[in-house]
Amino acid sequence: MAAASAALMEVLEGEDDDDGEMVVGLGSYGGRVRLLGGGGGCDEEGEVAAAETMLLWGLQQPTLVQPNAFVSQSSLALAIETCGRSLSILQSPSSLITPGVTGSVMWDSGIVLGKFLEHAVDSGMLLLQGKKVVELGSGCGLVGCISALLGAQVILTDLPDRLRLLRKNVETNLKHEEMRGSAVVKELTWGDDPDRDLIQPLPDYVLGSDVIYSEGAVEDLMETLLQLSGIQTTIILAGELRNDSILEYFLDAVMKYFVVGRVDEAQFHPDYRSRRVAMYVLVKK
Repeated sequence: MAAASAALMEVLEGEDDDDGEMVVGLGSYGGRVRLLGGGGGCDEEGEVAAAETMLLWGLQQPTLVQPNAFVSQSSLALAIETCGRSLSILQSPSSLITPGVTGSVMWDSGIVLGKFLEHAVDSGMLLLQGKKVVELGSGCGLVGCISALLGAQVILTDLPDRLRLLRKNVETNLKHEEMRGSAVVKELTWGDDPDRDLIQPLPDYVLGSDVIYSEGAVEDLMETLLQLSGIQTTIILAGELRNDSILEYFLDAVMKYFVVGRVDEAQFHPDYRSRRVAMYVLVKK
């Protein structure tokens, strides 16, 4: 109840934006978010989820935006400047032909989330120094690497057959002695009981990009989010707007257990904004 009370207190102290949605700080993110259901008059999670999905597709029109604006999935490596360093993220384009394997290359949502974290820390909206971070579905590992460079103690996780490329990227990009944080790679299958070091203590942050990709994965993802979340945990998820029904299905499920707010695109890194990407902050009710 303590977590729910804190979240509700922030809601009550929020403000209304021009669209009538309530804008609040949420969890450990010090910026402003648009609270789902805060001002729309929808009492049921399903109604709120449907309204949010319609709003996103109506305002952002993601189908009209060119995909892969920040990545080249045919390249063997992606170069990106972040935190005063040049990272080289290795990719495996040939693995895309394997059904269900998408984490072998970078996607725009991962770039947007990683650069958002850097921008939020630089702006004083987020503190990662010394914080425990668990990244879900790490794929090539960019978000986790940036978090470590920002001072976090990061555990990057993915399925067993995805760990080789992930480990290689962590070892290649985080081998310098002056790194502020740390990074380790662990196997994690959503829905399974997590290893003790993932939940003792519970993380300060859980991060994920493009983790909402099918209705079939939502139940296992939800179970893992609940296992990893405590009263101090802030979840930040980014994803590309590809399928409105899958996003609506996820939002309907997650709002039963979490207070959810959407980060306005204006708070993304100014050089890494895309109307194809949505970002949400979640805290446990």
